[in-house]
Amino acid sequence: MDDDGLIAAVAAGDDSALRELFSRHAPWLAARLRSVLPAADVEDVLQETFLAVWRGAGGYRPESAAGGWIWGIARRQAALFLRRSGSSSLVLPAVTAADGRGAGDPAEAALSRAALAEAVSVLGPEGCPEREAWRLLYVEDRPVAEVARLMGVPEGTVKSRAHRVRRLLRAALRSGSLADGGIR
Repeated sequence: MDDDGLIAAVAAGDDSALRELFSRHAPWLAARLRSVLPAADVEDVLQETFLAVWRGAGGYRPESAAGGWIWGIARRQAALFLRRSGSSSLVLPAVTAADGRGAGDPAEAALSRAALAEAVSVLGPEGCPEREAWRLLYVEDRPVAEVARLMGVPEGTVKSRAHRVRRLLRAALRSGSLADGGIR
């Protein structure tokens, strides 16, 4: 049975389908989660992920790859875990690891983190609207509606700020010393 069929079976209450989804997707999810979480916490986040798959299977729309849907759930579960544990200091290594390169040289990892921190500084001082939108949307992985409510602005404003943040970060990461060995 393909993934879409398994998710439909999970929605119908078939726990063997959930076990099959877990056996297919847990190994690669664990590998990706290890780049953003301490190894000891990966199993907990995986369990929360598949519990959320079980709960959300009825809302799944097979318009795209099931693996992408499950990864989205895993990302949200990891963000919730990091938020609960207060581990926002793990965010820069997580983003650095997500750039596709292995952990490699610790000096290179430190340079990448410094380059990313420098890029984030172009968003303005801590607490300014763009930086706050970046933190809530991309560090804490909160949905647009929740960010709008927290910031007291319309959702369209949050989306505009997110667009500006992506544009500013992209420009900062491509310019100057960042392009000469930092994150690409």
